[in-house]
Amino acid sequence: MAYSDLQSFIEDLDRRGQLHRIKETVDRVLEITEISDRVVKAGGPALLFENVRGYDMPVVTNLFGTLERMQLALGVADLDQIGAEIMSFIQPQEFPAGIMDKLKMLPKLAQLAAVIPKRVNTGLCKEIIIKDPPSLAHLPVLHCWPEDGGPFVTLPLVFTKDPQSGLRNVGMYRMQIYDERTTGMHWHIHKDAAEHFRKQKAAGGNGKMPVAVAIGADPAVIYAATAPLPPGIDEMLLAGFLRKEPVQMVKCETVDLEVPAHAEIILEGYVDPEEIRREGPFGDHTGYYSLADDYPVFHLTCVTSRRNPVYAATVVGRPIMEDAFLGKATERIFLPILRMFLPEVVDLNMPPEGVFHNCVIVSINKRYPGHAKKVMSALWGIGLMMLSKLIIVVDGHVDAQNLSEVMWRVFNNTDPKRDLLITEGPLDALDHSSPLPHLGAKMGLDATTKWPEEGHTREWPGDVVMSEEIRDLVAGRWSEYGF
Repeated sequence: MAYSDLQSFIEDLDRRGQLHRIKETVDRVLEITEISDRVVKAGGPALLFENVRGYDMPVVTNLFGTLERMQLALGVADLDQIGAEIMSFIQPQEFPAGIMDKLKMLPKLAQLAAVIPKRVNTGLCKEIIIKDPPSLAHLPVLHCWPEDGGPFVTLPLVFTKDPQSGLRNVGMYRMQIYDERTTGMHWHIHKDAAEHFRKQKAAGGNGKMPVAVAIGADPAVIYAATAPLPPGIDEMLLAGFLRKEPVQMVKCETVDLEVPAHAEIILEGYVDPEEIRREGPFGDHTGYYSLADDYPVFHLTCVTSRRNPVYAATVVGRPIMEDAFLGKATERIFLPILRMFLPEVVDLNMPPEGVFHNCVIVSINKRYPGHAKKVMSALWGIGLMMLSKLIIVVDGHVDAQNLSEVMWRVFNNTDPKRDLLITEGPLDALDHSSPLPHLGAKMGLDATTKWPEEGHTREWPGDVVMSEEIRDLVAGRWSEYGF
């Protein structure tokens, strides 16, 4: 089902017993984080804090904190369904050869056209408009961890547009609150919004880059802001595809941007390409504090909202946290697209302990000597996979989702001199281990079965596995054994 807005998702979670309402007074400074951290690590429900000390607005966290809720948010019983559906559009089983085949494709094209973002005149996010002066003081922004540089907006959908092409981008970049009118804008140098910022700066003059931020939207829209789409592909189109309904967009009051009409809160403003300010530290999804650094500054020009909005936040920290399930959705949705470039790939696993970019496990159908190292190199050349610090390649019959099995293969199947590939290239901005920011070494491990053609002239042993005949015999007599 498609949720029209955040509150309809919250209501559905409540009906399903997947929401816990906390009516006691809680503090936005540290206390909500500690509660959320304990609950998400226990696989618990979404949390609605109805009474936040000093604020009239409730706070919701842990919306996506289990696989079940992530699937519910995107309207599927299995996340793999989405990737398969995307591929039915990208790679139809039969290309249209004649007029009749072309006509047969029209329903699919119409289905895709039906989810293009739709411009509307107004929406729930316009029920309250505050321009003179706008302020962030009424928002219960979380101060998450003891050494954080201040309170941070942790689940913002940041809307920008390419100053040359005018194409929209939506990303999720944390925002440190400096005062009632300014925040940090933590977009990493590899992200699309940072490229828009560079283009705006290169254009010269004193042009201010328009930015709009939605806080709290329907779950498909929130997920879409995290998706690693290629530049120029509209995240709101992906959200519409996931919802099976177009995202309704409304024009901002003070900047030339469109935002989701049914969002809870909209922050409008601009970033000055010539201004940077110290931002951080911040207790990040790596489980470490990302260090303080200089980032652009967002200036608030208007706040619009629903009449009774819910403030949506996420808490990140040492895995496993809520973001692990957003990452798992990306892994499953984009796997079929990855196979377009690397058809030998059987499965992909980006375990939460690797915080998405520090470890990628890939199983392949190996067809020739050096195939595993070819896959490593190819992955480092595809989009944000370039940031992967460790890539482990195993044979196609190995369960890439089973870390115990993968590590067993790694510990037993690798010769460090032969199977280790070390290269250098871009790294994630949050990687604190590299000698230089954004640049360092990356490693590939070939844990596949080795062939004589790869220099392994010794016999390779088989796995220890019981015969099917005996396994069936024992299974049939199991109750006789007294178990």
